[in-house]
Amino acid sequence: MEKLSVSKAVIVEGKYDKIKLSSIIDGLIIQTNGFRIYKDKEKIALVKAVALKQGVIIVTDSDVAGFKLRGFIRSIAKDAEVTNIYIPQIVGKEKRKSVPSKENLLGVEGIDNKTLRELFMKADVIKSEDSSIKKITKMDFFEDGLTGSKDSAKKRLLLLKHLGLPCYVSTNSLVDIINSLMTYEEYRAIMPQLQCE
Repeated sequence: MEKLSVSKAVIVEGKYDKIKLSSIIDGLIIQTNGFRIYKDKEKIALVKAVALKQGVIIVTDSDVAGFKLRGFIRSIAKDAEVTNIYIPQIVGKEKRKSVPSKENLLGVEGIDNKTLRELFMKADVIKSEDSSIKKITKMDFFEDGLTGSKDSAKKRLLLLKHLGLPCYVSTNSLVDIINSLMTYEEYRAIMPQLQCE
């Protein structure tokens, strides 16, 4: 089944939520790593930047912890467009877990794909792809020396620093984040500046 292309960045709690949604949607997915985001200044800055540029969709578990995280993310993105997607409260446990959650509810990762797709469709966050918009690709990264050369890691760190992004962002995530934050032309304008720093 074709992935849904979303118009905003998606914020989830953990890596299994991200894996689950990655099979359903096409777009930037940022995981909070649960309550660790409270002390992660770089992650907070990333969420703020992405939220202000394109807005965010918050998809957390429908338990107390999920609602606390939802409130915290809303406070980070207070000046941005925020869409909340609430998953249904379904009693059960995820297949990978040996015991159910504290509240005995399925989290995002435990909800079936059909239901998740319907929730995104109902939230009106699906975008129609404009093929005329040029996207930054991993090939651009290669051509610009951000991958495939001995100084690639150093150049990526310069780019991350220049954009005020967390230094631990993977190359694949960086491509998604840059496409969320800027146009191809803006990316091109930044690259010569990196050589001067």
